[in-house]
Amino acid sequence: MQKNYLDSIQSTLLLGAGPSGVAPSTYRALSQTMLGHLDPYFIEIMEEIKNGIRQLMQTKNEVTVPLSGTGSSGMEAAFVNTVEAGDKVLILENGVFGNRMADVAGRLGAVVTKEEFEWGTPVLVDRVKELLAQDHYKIVAIVHAETSTGVCNPVGEIGQLVHEAGSLYLVDAVTSLGGIPVEVDKWHADICYSGSQKCLSCPPGASPITFSDAAMEAIHNRKTKVPNWYLDMNLLTQYWGGSKRVYHHTAPISMMYALYQSIYNVLEEGMEHVFARHQSVHERLVKGLDEMGMKMLVAPEYRLPQLNAVVVPEGVDEADLRAQLLNKYHIEVSSGLGPLAGKIIRIGLMGYNATEESVDRLLTALKEILEKQASEEAA
Repeated sequence: MQKNYLDSIQSTLLLGAGPSGVAPSTYRALSQTMLGHLDPYFIEIMEEIKNGIRQLMQTKNEVTVPLSGTGSSGMEAAFVNTVEAGDKVLILENGVFGNRMADVAGRLGAVVTKEEFEWGTPVLVDRVKELLAQDHYKIVAIVHAETSTGVCNPVGEIGQLVHEAGSLYLVDAVTSLGGIPVEVDKWHADICYSGSQKCLSCPPGASPITFSDAAMEAIHNRKTKVPNWYLDMNLLTQYWGGSKRVYHHTAPISMMYALYQSIYNVLEEGMEHVFARHQSVHERLVKGLDEMGMKMLVAPEYRLPQLNAVVVPEGVDEADLRAQLLNKYHIEVSSGLGPLAGKIIRIGLMGYNATEESVDRLLTALKEILEKQASEEAA
């Protein structure tokens, strides 16, 4: 290696779909002295992380841990532990990550029913009610905050229906945790997972996840062994819980320091204050975009404050817009995915970057880019 590329990394304001910016306190946590993964003091930190996740997820579930892996490992763990070949699984899909759920469940041999809803609109509660009346599913899965569209789905209302139907309810909270309320017990969610790199403002690499007693009972009563050793909750709970820790894998110690600090930061600021901050900067962004003639994809009542899908104005090249933001202004925003590719940009206001300064810097840059294009077209 002739060059250390780390020396050339530029500071970029991360306002995309993730990862988000990392707080200085969390960077400091990453640099703390290494401990062994079974060191008594590290075990104390593990317990505090579990308690912090319970607070953020508003649950009393005993089995609540951070998986060593990104948010996708949470999705994988949720399905791989509970699905056996032939199980009926209903996926409520209105974006990329609902599609990914269906893929994961299908690979495990599940009989998947994927109910599709228009991207940019929420899952319809009445339609879910109809589906649950027509058949019984072992698992019903939904994405709370659909990162690909900026839609917040009505997981609470649907959770009550799933609970009454006697199915396990699986909720993806990757983009919602730490940005808007996540209420696992109130929603009757049996499995809920998230990721560290969104509103928690932690580097990618950890996936908070929780399992209800009913979900753990389903895992214990499987006819076949969990097909994934690394994510087998029967094994992981022996490392993360109980008075006697049993070695399973070498946890990413520094990553857990960072997750601990990130959770601490949210709880120290106060969850309600954090949610209000995300909402406030979202409204500031929407107001500024509206003044420039830029519109939102999602109806106001279903918008996520932390992930904003913005329709690209007619005549504006979406890829060029993003490239100018990154190369000239050092601001990253994300492209649209699937049927929304080229039609929207996705602006993340997550965690540490959910500030008025971030919004104003982005709005100023967008205004300059659009005004320059309009001037060139008029010339």
